[in-house]
Amino acid sequence: MKVFAERLTELRRQYKYTQRQMADILGISQPSYIRYENDTSEPTQENLVKLADTFDVTVDYLLGRSDI
Repeated sequence: MKVFAERLTELRRQYKYTQRQMADILGISQPSYIRYENDTSEPTQENLVKLADTFDVTVDYLLGRSDI
């Protein structure tokens, strides 16, 4: 899931969200969110969809299955 962690970090910075704001959007703790970006934890399916919706991308893009 290294591609996921890289894309998530890139999108968060592009949209100028803090890690705290992202955690709040997902309804999780900040350390839990940081683990997504550090590639030490994977989001639930529900949170994966929330992330895709937040950044207006597909789940496939976040997972590295597509480049658009």
